[in-house]
Amino acid sequence: MKNIVETIGFLVFVQGVGGLLYGWTGWFRFWALVRHIDFLGDRLLFVSIVLIVAGAAVMIAADSIRT
Repeated sequence: MKNIVETIGFLVFVQGVGGLLYGWTGWFRFWALVRHIDFLGDRLLFVSIVLIVAGAAVMIAADSIRT
């Protein structure tokens, strides 16, 4: 269970980093799944930062799971 939570946290973190790179440079358009969500509009950078923080929080919280 701990590995699954860490993997999910890592994937969320990578999506945030990909979104930031796409927002700043235009690269990684296939990695940035956030850009495909229409109602977020021009909030790509904010959502990407939130994803980075949330992914890091999930990865840190995974350490508290007892196996």
